[in-house]
Amino acid sequence: MRNRTLADLDRVVALGGGHGLGRVLSSLSSLGSRLTGIVTTTDNGGSTGRIRRSEGGIAWGDMRNCLNQLITEPSVASAMFEYRFGGNGELSGHNLGNLMLKALDHLSVRPLEAINLIRNLLKVDAHLIPMSEHPVDLMAIDDQGHEVYGEVNIDQLTTPIQELLLTPNVPATREAVHAISEADLIIIGPGSFYTSLMPILLLKEIAQALRRTPAPMVYIGNLGRELSLPAANLKLESKLAIMEQYVGKKV
Repeated sequence: MRNRTLADLDRVVALGGGHGLGRVLSSLSSLGSRLTGIVTTTDNGGSTGRIRRSEGGIAWGDMRNCLNQLITEPSVASAMFEYRFGGNGELSGHNLGNLMLKALDHLSVRPLEAINLIRNLLKVDAHLIPMSEHPVDLMAIDDQGHEVYGEVNIDQLTTPIQELLLTPNVPATREAVHAISEADLIIIGPGSFYTSLMPILLLKEIAQALRRTPAPMVYIGNLGRELSLPAANLKLESKLAIMEQYVGKKV
């Protein structure tokens, strides 16, 4: 990386979820197809959570947000994708983009195919890959030994987290592993530490790929204090130590 700029890199990979990853991808969108985002799929709140409870499948909310952030040519299609229903009916609070992705997921062989269909519709050049194409949730074990399921509940924990796991045990998306192996630069964050960044690192194949890659890994911390209670008081050194524990090398 010495004496090289982002414009010189052939493959940049960013990992994360929530709003943080979307903003990073948006800021790097000039890289076009040289940019890949690997997106967390464990969200269980809001419109995404409602869809998962009724229809199953992976969490689409973070993926939808990343697609929104990468739209450079506003159109009727992009306006539809960003539309959120109001009122008090059954659709109230649902984002049409989430519903479109879920519908295409039903019609496609793989979730990644649904994402690529939307990318083409919205004229998004950057590649977006779900961390896994299988339904999965985040689980935490606190310092009292209590098991806490789901991102929403984990964000509200008032006791320290001792361990994070994915349930059930699922494989990483093979294209995500390949993207990491080919990357010239890997960016992690910003975002909610425990519930947006860590789920990706819990996947065995992702951790192995990060351990093996010669590409520099850069962690981008949050500018403000985290709203997630368990992560709010974590110092930078603690976050790096936790990531390095799961990845098996320095970040």
